Amino acid sequence: MCKIDEVDKKLIELLQDNARTPLKILASKVFLSAPAVSSRIEKLEKNGIINGYNICVDSQKLGYNINAFVGLELPASRKEEFYNFIRSCPSVLECNCVTGVYSMLLKVVFHTTQELDEFVDELQVFGNTSTQIVFSTPVPHREIKLT
Repeated sequence: MCKIDEVDKKLIELLQDNARTPLKILASKVFLSAPAVSSRIEKLEKNGIINGYNICVDSQKLGYNINAFVGLELPASRKEEFYNFIRSCPSVLECNCVTGVYSMLLKVVFHTTQELDEFVDELQVFGNTSTQIVFSTPVPHREIKLT
């Protein structure tokens, strides 16, 4: 694990709030020069603490009206085959290997329930499924708050 100090934590927090914040503004908020901030960010990237920069998209405004979680009972012997399949599915936002009855938990988005139904049919080749459609999201995805 890479050691980070309070300045690194503050930079991570600021970048999580807005990854497009100019170096000059970041520098002023942590009381360092822009080159020093750039160096720290580069170190955080090199050590895998920062591993990408993303934007938040409103999926419904793009026509993805169905958000769901799909649990899948997957035999261990089929994991590699499943992973190859699931990586090619653009509507799968996350695939997590979890404990419990369902060894895989997928977060998916689709335009219609019919598309979701067709996807679940494809998944059932690998094992039993359980699907929960999301009605609302009172706490949307958020970043880690460092203490």
